[in-house]
Amino acid sequence: MKLKTLLLLSIYMFLASCSKQQQARKPISHSSGTFIKESIERNKILIADEEDLIAEIIKQDSLESYIASTKGYWYKYETKVEDDVPTPKRGDIAFFEYEIKDLKNRTIYTINETKPQVYYVDKENIMMGLRDGIKLMKKGETVTFLFPSHMAYGYHGDNKKIGTNEPLICTVSLNDIKEDTEVKN
Repeated sequence: MKLKTLLLLSIYMFLASCSKQQQARKPISHSSGTFIKESIERNKILIADEEDLIAEIIKQDSLESYIASTKGYWYKYETKVEDDVPTPKRGDIAFFEYEIKDLKNRTIYTINETKPQVYYVDKENIMMGLRDGIKLMKKGETVTFLFPSHMAYGYHGDNKKIGTNEPLICTVSLNDIKEDTEVKN
């Protein structure tokens, strides 16, 4: 009888322990925010250094007039259209060519390597600086942009010729602008 009672008690305990719901363990977080603060400080220093390099290029190119954009890059007109004609807007198709150089004026990508581009304005993912800069241009203009790395390819680079945190010089020619008649917002 003791064996039977002991067996029943064991089965009861086993079944009772199976029916209890286990509490999920919560992750332990030791975040003090120092990593983020240090990252912010590193980025501020990086941006300041890149802006100093760009300011030096602008100073050396004293015959040209550079414009500071509200987005944190600079540009000058190689060819300027004075006519009151539209600039590309969201939904338009921009046809352009461009070349990319580093801040020492060494060519990274030629116009032939980048090929003529067809860009659906604000509907495709291209370099952040170009996305904004193209919207400043008129058909027929050529503009040279000086992009700090955060407006170019940033920390990641392009996984080919453009490295990590590399500021760039991009010379862009806007050949045409068309309305996208197939898709309307």
